[in-house]
Amino acid sequence: MSGPRPGASDSPAQESVAGLVERVTFFNEESRFAIVKIKAKGQRELLTVLGSVPAVNPGEWLTAQGRWTRDREHGLQFRAEWISLTPPGTREGIERYLGSGLIKGIGPVYAAKLVKKFGEKIFDIIEHESGRLQDVEGIGPQRRRQIKQAWADQKVIREIMVFLHSHGVSTSRAVRIYKVYGENAVAEVQGNPYALARDIPGIGFITADQIAQKLGIPHDSQLRARAGLRHVLLEATGQGHCALPMETLREETEKLLLVASKTVQEALEGAFVQREIVWEKLENEALVFLPYLQQAEEGIAACLKRLAATASTLPGLDFAAALKWVEAKTGRVLAPSQVEALRQALVHRAMVLTGGPGVGKTTLVNALLTILRAKKVRCVLCAPTGRAAKRLSEVTGAEAKTIHRLLEVQPGKPGFARNEENPLDTDYLVVDETSMVDVPLMHSLLRALPENAGLLIVGDMDQLPSVGPGMVLRDIVASGRIPTVRLKEIFRQAGGSRIIQNAHRINGGEMPVDAPDEAGSDFFFISREKPERITETLVEVVKERVPARFKLHPIREVQVLTPMNRGMLGVWELNRRLQEALNPLSPGEPAVEKFGSQFRVGDKVIQTENNYDKDVFNGDIGWVTRIELEEREVTVTYDQRPVVYEFGELDEISLAYAITIHKSQGSEFPAVVLPLATQHYLLLQRNLLYTGVTRGKRLVVLIGQEKALSLAVRNHETQHRYSGLLTRLRRD
Repeated sequence: MSGPRPGASDSPAQESVAGLVERVTFFNEESRFAIVKIKAKGQRELLTVLGSVPAVNPGEWLTAQGRWTRDREHGLQFRAEWISLTPPGTREGIERYLGSGLIKGIGPVYAAKLVKKFGEKIFDIIEHESGRLQDVEGIGPQRRRQIKQAWADQKVIREIMVFLHSHGVSTSRAVRIYKVYGENAVAEVQGNPYALARDIPGIGFITADQIAQKLGIPHDSQLRARAGLRHVLLEATGQGHCALPMETLREETEKLLLVASKTVQEALEGAFVQREIVWEKLENEALVFLPYLQQAEEGIAACLKRLAATASTLPGLDFAAALKWVEAKTGRVLAPSQVEALRQALVHRAMVLTGGPGVGKTTLVNALLTILRAKKVRCVLCAPTGRAAKRLSEVTGAEAKTIHRLLEVQPGKPGFARNEENPLDTDYLVVDETSMVDVPLMHSLLRALPENAGLLIVGDMDQLPSVGPGMVLRDIVASGRIPTVRLKEIFRQAGGSRIIQNAHRINGGEMPVDAPDEAGSDFFFISREKPERITETLVEVVKERVPARFKLHPIREVQVLTPMNRGMLGVWELNRRLQEALNPLSPGEPAVEKFGSQFRVGDKVIQTENNYDKDVFNGDIGWVTRIELEEREVTVTYDQRPVVYEFGELDEISLAYAITIHKSQGSEFPAVVLPLATQHYLLLQRNLLYTGVTRGKRLVVLIGQEKALSLAVRNHETQHRYSGLLTRLRRD
């Protein structure tokens, strides 16, 4: 129940509906807002009910009170102000309940067979007389054992779920809590519900706080206040900050918790004593850090300063002779700026190579690697994402790994196998797309750098900074601590590309040049004023125009990039429209609706968080290749490698017909289509547009308002990020 049931006198215009929950179309774990389809008595069509509930499963009986509304897009809906849910008591309800994925091995088909055979006694049969399950056609010894084992595994979980459901936790989250805490889940949650926000992916402070309130933890308790401090700092890392000013942290925590400043001050002091958080004065400002981020900044600064202070360990060579040899070997004559960069890389222990597209960074890296390999220097290449690593391999002809795979992720364990005690087996490390690397990951990488190894940091510092905390590449360059070469000259082979020309124009604060009638042009701007027309044109361009004119596959080779998640031109809405246009669901084809999305075979999807057990990482793009309704599993193929997700894990992936520009970093796509509108106002920034445009390899199409394009080009302001790395690097 979501709250006290209102009386008729309070809301005379209210109505009631009741019915069996057929499916849960959408459920938000934080807000508890749900959209469910119910089968009401006497109604042929399913009814749509919207409202807040602690948790909801197919098969339960729903009673709601509220008002009917008509949505322009979705039609008639019942907006509930009060909802009550009861476990299934009818055969039909039990069938839906069993078939909803509670027990692996029982899908809708077997649920129907089991209920037909055993009726309301089915739960007792599974638990106490499982041998009788083989009386049902299609259930042999193996499936019987699978169902019995799954039921046994669920027994403890079910007891935990009764407790967790009563405190507002959904089934999928309850399973995750059980996986982390095991049979002690109830005791752990009762002892410190705020630990859920720290330990369980997908459970935030708000959910943990709701549970704590129901458990009777006082509103102004120190446990709650200290959890609030940590939450505010964690939220700040999502905005790219490594720390917050002391006063900002106080104010934000008071605002979050709605408690007196004295309570927060006491929590601050207690958290400092326990070293849950730490503070230090940097540039005359008191900054508060989570300890791991302070340690990471200190570790990066110490390692880079050590490298800057020591001589190169590369074998000596005659530079003039090496230059002549490598130019003959590669068939490429280096420009004066590249020659100087090559000289610096061979002389210094560590170097930064930066510059925009088409300026010859790859040519230089290839020349350097060719010389080093000839001198028997062991070189290792890495990049932050799978797509960036793959591209680095293609352009260098050498193996490149993601940083996570290079450092050897340990499933089920924190950290990496490679560190100062078990360093990488290399003499020279090349890190590409370093603008994407955040402070914790750079620290882990430098910890694993061997004592005598050299380092080349490559990246475009004008692109968006990392999604995670810090601005590592910019801070390293700004510090002047590491020798830096910035290539600026656009080479002839790249100069013919409108994409590259316009990327540099945008980066210089100039409007891109559109030449739609130019033969072989690879850059287009299509003017549309209204958001509805932008969306219509975008779908038409992706589905019809680009495939017809450029012979590119609309799903596999065309990527829509947008600045934001919400709104008509945001990721969620564009994915819905593009999925319907490019991958419509045929009758009889399997599909699964989870966490607000429907997944179909053939869908393009993106992993949205690192999953070390599955060896897939945030930003990896794959395709749904199989949906097993009975086994409650979806298979996604990443670079020809199948990865299986249980239905409860589908919140780790999202549709990827459209993705945010931030998610596209480190990737290149044959074609990029980018909508621009003034409704994106807060996100219309030069580095965002520049990053989006430079993701396109063969084609870039901008669709939208010229005013929005102009705003983006002119807006060179970037959000300030609180960090101590630059100060630490500059210190002697």
